[in-house]
Amino acid sequence: MKSRPSSAPQHEPSRLVHGDCVPVMQSLAAGSIDLVFADPPYNLQLGGELLRPNQTRVDGVEEAWDKFSDFAAYDVFSRTWLAAARRVLKDDGTLWVIGTYHNVFRLGSILQDLGYWILNDVIWRKTNPMPNFRGTRFQNAHETLIWASKHRQSRYCFNYEAMKNLNEGLQMRSDWHLPICGGPERLRDAGGAKAHPTQKPEALLHRVILSSTRPGEVVLDPFFGSGTTGVVAKRLGRRWIGIERDPGYVRLAETRIAAVWDDPDAALVATPAKRQAPRVPFGWLIERGLLRPGVRLFDLTRRHSATVRADGTLIGENHLGRHLGSIHQVGAAMQGLPACNGWTFWHFEENGAVKPIDVLREQVRTEMPA
Repeated sequence: MKSRPSSAPQHEPSRLVHGDCVPVMQSLAAGSIDLVFADPPYNLQLGGELLRPNQTRVDGVEEAWDKFSDFAAYDVFSRTWLAAARRVLKDDGTLWVIGTYHNVFRLGSILQDLGYWILNDVIWRKTNPMPNFRGTRFQNAHETLIWASKHRQSRYCFNYEAMKNLNEGLQMRSDWHLPICGGPERLRDAGGAKAHPTQKPEALLHRVILSSTRPGEVVLDPFFGSGTTGVVAKRLGRRWIGIERDPGYVRLAETRIAAVWDDPDAALVATPAKRQAPRVPFGWLIERGLLRPGVRLFDLTRRHSATVRADGTLIGENHLGRHLGSIHQVGAAMQGLPACNGWTFWHFEENGAVKPIDVLREQVRTEMPA
C-alpha cells in the first residue's frame, strides 16, 4: 500500500528504561519513533474474587496499576500518554493499542480527539479463551487492537505482501485467530504463578511489528511489562525502546530479551513490497521462451481468453468487441472495466496445472542481478 524509506536515526540504541511512561516519552526527541505498540492498563473494574466450578481461584488481573478511581481518571491517564506518544511519533508513524470492552471504546474516542487517524480495528479472536465461570454473560473470547496513523495524510508503512505471505497467499483479514499466551512461553515465578498477568503472545506482536515497520526502524512500547515487544522486535531486526516502572517486570524483561538471538540476517527479516521489485515487461517472457506466440491465456473462470503475440501484446475477442493491447489493457477491455492487473488476471496451463503469468515474472526476477 503506502511506503516510505526508513528515516530512523541509525545510532538510536535499543534499550529498556525504568520509569513512568509519560516523563520518559517527554524526554525523547519529537518525531523519533516509527511505531508505538501500547498494552495499557485496561481498567477492568473487577469486583471480588472469581472461582472456578471446582472452587479453585482464577488468577486474574488484581494489580494496583490496573485500578482507577473512575472513568474520568482513566480518561485523563489515557489522554496524557496518548498525547505523549503522538509527539514522539514520526509524521508517517503509526500506533497500535490493545484493549477490551472495558476501555477500547474510550481509547478510540480519545485517539480521534487527539488527531490520530484510525486505519483498522483488528479483532484478536482467542482460540483458547478463559470460560465465563459464572455463566452470567457471553464468553469473552476476543480483544481489540486499534491501528492508527499520526495524521490522516500520513504515508504509513503497511507490508501488505508480508501479511499475505504469512497467510499462505491470502489477503490478511482484520480478525486474527491466535491463542493466548501459555505453555513454555508463559513466564512464571518460582511458585508457578503467572509472572505477569497480561503477558501477550509473541505471535500477536510478530504480526503487529512485521506488518507496519521495516528492519532498523524503532518500536516504542510505553507499557513494556514482561518485554514481549522487545523480544519480537529484536528477533525481527527492529530497534526498540521499552518503558516500564515496575522493577520486577524490568528484571524479567531484561533476562528474557538477553536470551534472544541478536543481529538477524537483514535478508531474512526484510519484507520488500512487490512495487519495489525490478520491473519486468510482459514481452520479456516471450523473449525468453517462457511463453510463445500463439499461446492462449485465460482467466480462472475461462470466461475470457486471449492469444499471445510476438511483441508481447494480446489479442482477444468477445461480445464487447475485438481487443488488442497490453495484458492490462486487454484484461480490462474484455471485462468492460476501467483497469485490470493483467499479471494476476491472466493464466496459462502447464502440464495440466493452471498458473498465473505472475509466476513467470517472478522467475525472470530471480535471474536478474541483485
